[in-house]
Amino acid sequence: MEVETPAQTERREQQQLPSGAGARVAAKPLHRNPRLVVSFLLMVLGSASSPLLLRTYYLHGGNRKWLSSLLQSAGCPLLLVPICASFFSRRRCSATTPLFLMSPRLLAASIGVGLMAGLDGLLYAYGMAYLPVSTSSILSATQLAFTCGFALLLVRQRFTPFSVNAVVLLSVGAVMLGMNTGGDRPAGVSRAQYSAGFATTLGAAALYGFILPVMELSQARHAARTGCAVTYTLVMEMQIVIGLLATAFSAVGMLVNKDFQAIPGEAQEFGFGKAGYYLLLAGSAIVYQCLFLGTMGAVFYGSALLAGVILTVLIPVTEVLAVLFFHEPFNGIKGIALTLSVWGFVSYFYGEIHNNAQQSDKSPNIEQLDH
Repeated sequence: MEVETPAQTERREQQQLPSGAGARVAAKPLHRNPRLVVSFLLMVLGSASSPLLLRTYYLHGGNRKWLSSLLQSAGCPLLLVPICASFFSRRRCSATTPLFLMSPRLLAASIGVGLMAGLDGLLYAYGMAYLPVSTSSILSATQLAFTCGFALLLVRQRFTPFSVNAVVLLSVGAVMLGMNTGGDRPAGVSRAQYSAGFATTLGAAALYGFILPVMELSQARHAARTGCAVTYTLVMEMQIVIGLLATAFSAVGMLVNKDFQAIPGEAQEFGFGKAGYYLLLAGSAIVYQCLFLGTMGAVFYGSALLAGVILTVLIPVTEVLAVLFFHEPFNGIKGIALTLSVWGFVSYFYGEIHNNAQQSDKSPNIEQLDH
């Protein structure tokens, strides 16, 4: 079934407007969409903080991979507050408003995505246990290449020379890091553990690159079947379902691994003390929730490719913070890989600005022809 994402629908509707109206709204820049701006800010907070907090957990005595995976989704109940506020706001306007906006099919899709997100969190937690933050972050940037491939297959993402250039640059950067395997191996980490962390981080990037287009496709099909616009409330409802399933996935693993029984003892021996241990866990859950909610907003009000690009451009922030707080080595190969990542981001957004400018120029020309 042919489906359109919200961004594609908006562009199509703009093209169908009368020429005068089309000239006024045809090329709305990304930074003028308030929902995308909010999503970007959430992604900045989550992307800059979450890897540092998770790495801090491992460096100061934490060693529970399933717990680390659970922290990436356990903050989802926080979304109940804005969801309930949205419901009561709708209820004042209409007494027959439904409690949930999700359709059964969208609910089923969110459950599937939640299970994949749980597995993705586990793979990422294993990688963070054995890799420096800087290396893990650059490897995670390869999810953009996977996102592009799956977006092409699932949602028929249109590519420009600029977006293709961005994917190539990021892929080259990841390959360069692969050639440097072991050069920045942390103390106490064996070569086998480092290689396993390298592989699981790449696996997490690939899986996340698949999850983003699946979310985009699911909301597009929901909009096509129901004829209803995708709202931020719907985005939060999907996120809470995904988070609950991912949390349940990790909780089962913790039960099997007896992690719940080990938490009090780990807290007692933690480098920052018992209070610091639980504050670190709570803070990690909150910032990860900000990251994932922002990512979903970027997918639904932009595209899966846009979400991948934003995640990539935030890598320099994480890199600098890792060097400052953890004194991680930053060699020439990492520097080149980071430069390629930034170059890829600039290439993508230059292409977006170029396309917006072309659409802005095209609309007035059409209007003149009509006269």
